[in-house]
Amino acid sequence: MIRRFFLPFVTFLTAVIFIGRLVGLQLMNSSYKLLSDANAVVESSVYPERGYIYDRHHKLLVSNQPVYDLMAIPENISPFDTLELAVLLGVKKSKLKEQIDFAKNFSVKLPSIIIGKISKERNAVVQEKIWKYSGFFLQKNSVRNYPVPLASNILGYVSEVNKNDIQKNSYYRMGEVIGRQGIENYYEDLLRGRKGKKFFQKDRFNRIIGSYENGIYDIPMQGAQNLVLTLDLELQKYGETLLQNKRGGIVAIEPKTGEILSLVSAPSYDPNILVGRERSTNYRKLAMDTLAKPLFDRGLQAQYAPGSPFKTLNALIALQEGVIDSTTKFKCQKGHFYAQGRFMECHCRYGTDNNLMSGIYRSCNTYFANTYRRILDQSGESVEEGMNIWNKHLKSFGLGNYLGYDLPVGKKGFVPDTDYYNFWYKKGGWKSATVVSNAIGQGELLTTPIQMANFTAAIANRGYFFQPHFLKSVGKESLAKVYEKKITSIDSIHFEPVIEGMFQVVERGTARVAKIKGIEICGKTGTVENFMKIEGEKTPLTDHSIFIAFAPKDNPKIALAVYVENGYWGSRWAAPIASLMIEKYLTGKVERTYLENRMLNGSLLAEYEKPYSGKPFIINE
Repeated sequence: MIRRFFLPFVTFLTAVIFIGRLVGLQLMNSSYKLLSDANAVVESSVYPERGYIYDRHHKLLVSNQPVYDLMAIPENISPFDTLELAVLLGVKKSKLKEQIDFAKNFSVKLPSIIIGKISKERNAVVQEKIWKYSGFFLQKNSVRNYPVPLASNILGYVSEVNKNDIQKNSYYRMGEVIGRQGIENYYEDLLRGRKGKKFFQKDRFNRIIGSYENGIYDIPMQGAQNLVLTLDLELQKYGETLLQNKRGGIVAIEPKTGEILSLVSAPSYDPNILVGRERSTNYRKLAMDTLAKPLFDRGLQAQYAPGSPFKTLNALIALQEGVIDSTTKFKCQKGHFYAQGRFMECHCRYGTDNNLMSGIYRSCNTYFANTYRRILDQSGESVEEGMNIWNKHLKSFGLGNYLGYDLPVGKKGFVPDTDYYNFWYKKGGWKSATVVSNAIGQGELLTTPIQMANFTAAIANRGYFFQPHFLKSVGKESLAKVYEKKITSIDSIHFEPVIEGMFQVVERGTARVAKIKGIEICGKTGTVENFMKIEGEKTPLTDHSIFIAFAPKDNPKIALAVYVENGYWGSRWAAPIASLMIEKYLTGKVERTYLENRMLNGSLLAEYEKPYSGKPFIINE
């Protein structure tokens, strides 16, 4: 009886097991379907066009131009004449083979870029013969285009991602581009949009026969955003022209908003040379120029002593602390300041009696040396407390720290404090006379041009500034972000006498060259000592020319700082350049063509060719 039903039972049980396994594999488990799809489906990325960039008046700064990429799916490549294809593409045979090997190592099933950035003209030729090369196909792409070749330090550039980029962000694949510096880097997420995906069905011969599942798995791309910057294209262009054959920086800010109108770094470069196949070669040339340093943004990264413009801040701190008032006078007894072995030459005549206003417009070193010592010695017991009070006031103007602007590079500058001097001098081993160089913006102080322009804007506003920034709006939408308003530690009442002194600097002081008919300009010149350690010796180099200014005096619309390296003194280069920038921005034209021609035709190249000159830093030992 048992034998009669044993064979049917075993047969039935085996059938149930097989059916169950088939149900599990085909209906419950999708892994084999995924493996099948991986062999039968091609994934292709769909890229949005990178966002355009405009200036504050909606003039185009950055656009795109079409190019083409030669793509390949390695497993579909059949033997072909590599030399013929290399000639067709205009590349070396070794380069073509290297890229194919790289694609195979990345994935034999996924498409990779073999040769990118093929021009429209060459693409037309390749299109006619691409059918001969199995596994290869052309895909439309775009590269950046700069209709007006300027502001390269602000805009930045894009380049292909590398392995580190992919490890940091799985969004990217080899051959794709990413913003590297400037606006392109800081606002990468907005400018790139978000790529989509399309899936295509292959037949058994690995030929694409159409959309996979009628496109139900396709992912639509998200369009990139266009950006409107705060920059004024015409002002930027003019500033770059004025700094031709010179090294330095210009930073111009709209005081009421913190919008950066211009950020010039000289020398610069045409951003179009970092587009296309020669990008890497051209970048290496720029990077290897260690004297001119065209990739070095002097407006944000160069740290200089602030020089005489810093006297305005010392005046404000002294007024706030009550150690002087606008009528306080100091006399230049011998045409210089001398205390405890510290000697400071003054350009005032012997016996000159200065109050605050004349001290500013005559740039009297003696006046501000005495003022600074009063700030530090106000407690009557310890200079340390006075030093920390001074430091705290300066930091309220944004010195000694990043300002929070929307570019990825910059330096903090340096404002010394008690701990710093206690480290270098034995505690109790320094006095106000020891560090008196800070009175005139020399000593250990370091600032960047954007910090100088920013504290000038704070003075123009009578005690506040907005976080400096470059982004004005995204697309056609108003910018939702509200930039922080920062209040300085100085009461507004104390700004008026300092502003009057700055006004007199231009009217009858050291910057009369900057005077413009019908425009009230407030400014302060500076001649910054420039030292470098050469073979262990502190060696003086040609001084830097600097100038800060804002205009008009009431209801100011522009504040700026100008640095010209090795420019001798403030009124020689920096003050004229700043006044021309102000005239151009406020009136739209320049009437003083004599001054304009002198600045445009002037050159400091001979100065930079001297041995050991042309460095972008001030080193104070």
